[in-house]
Amino acid sequence: MRTKPMYAVGLDAGGRQARMVICALEEERLRFLGCATVEAHGWVRGKIADQKAVADSILAVLREAEALAGISVESAVVGVGGPTSRGANARGVVELGHVREVEQRDVNRVVDRAARVQLQEDRMILQLFPQDFVVDDRPGHRDPRKMLAARLEINVHLVTTSIQEHNALVGAVNQAHLVVEETVFEALAACYAAVLPEERREGIAVLDIGSQSTELVIYYGDAIHLASTLRISGDHFTRDLAQGLCLSFEDAEQVKLEFGSALVENTPNNVFLELPSLENREPRHVRRRFVNQILEARARELFRFVNAEVVRVGMDRALLGGLFLTGGAAKLPDLCDVAEQELQCQARYGLAFGIQNWPETLNDPEWCTAAGLAMYSAKLKAQTEHQRETAGWLGRILR
Repeated sequence: MRTKPMYAVGLDAGGRQARMVICALEEERLRFLGCATVEAHGWVRGKIADQKAVADSILAVLREAEALAGISVESAVVGVGGPTSRGANARGVVELGHVREVEQRDVNRVVDRAARVQLQEDRMILQLFPQDFVVDDRPGHRDPRKMLAARLEINVHLVTTSIQEHNALVGAVNQAHLVVEETVFEALAACYAAVLPEERREGIAVLDIGSQSTELVIYYGDAIHLASTLRISGDHFTRDLAQGLCLSFEDAEQVKLEFGSALVENTPNNVFLELPSLENREPRHVRRRFVNQILEARARELFRFVNAEVVRVGMDRALLGGLFLTGGAAKLPDLCDVAEQELQCQARYGLAFGIQNWPETLNDPEWCTAAGLAMYSAKLKAQTEHQRETAGWLGRILR
């Protein structure tokens, strides 16, 4: 029996907010212990500009989460995203020499071959996801072990990121006195927390909209078909308002949060807002409808980018499970309605589930990624020694 308690910790270092979730792993079940969120510093447009500031933010959220959970944390699974992260398909091939039974070592070899792709300078593989195995030119196999074959192939989707950015993030976490157990693409973590395996098989997409970066993943069947970073994030909505209304970024963010909507059609034409103004200046007013026209234009552009990615992987009108919106910037009112209009599929918020004692106050799309990272940490720690020895690269697969 285990005497030492096992803790699962997820860290979403964030662009605007840093979040941490701490859980206890008890008999393969996760129990919520504590969480924290603090203002994040040191990020500029999804990249680390000041490593020490990022480390200080991580340390602050760690100390607050530890105090609420009543424990000391040593390690965490950390989310990775931003403009330097992207996905690509790859293929691996192994000749078995003669017809024989496919063994685990053959699977490990073919996965290793798929991972040996020629990457550009400053690129590294973050995660590898098998799509299907091809056994003697017969595609579509999920598990080829014990099948008879002379040739084994695998189609995979690789998530890659910048080595420099990855090292900067890991270094910042280490400066906050934390060990990085694993780094995980943030939209995949959100999917892990909010989407059931059976829902993924129907064809789903998860769009994680943060303040400084937006990540997308698309699943169909048992395989991931796309991991991508989009160039529109929550801050783009705010900057549009700042430019259109001649406001500071901070004042535009306030207007967005208090009065904004992604749809104009439900906004009366005769409603006016008083805009924030400098001292000793006459107050300015603007139609609320104009504010929402600006936001709707950006929202539709975002989902047209999403639709282009969906079409690119042959999933047009195939998202039967719908679109899940996660991240703090996904909470803009009526954003789900715009998504449904542009993508012609159902859209809803992604909320974390599967954690005991999960507070109702955290049933919010902005907590989905941190929860998924904690759940992934639990998955890693729950693996047996035998699984770790035999899984090889497959041990890093997010199922």
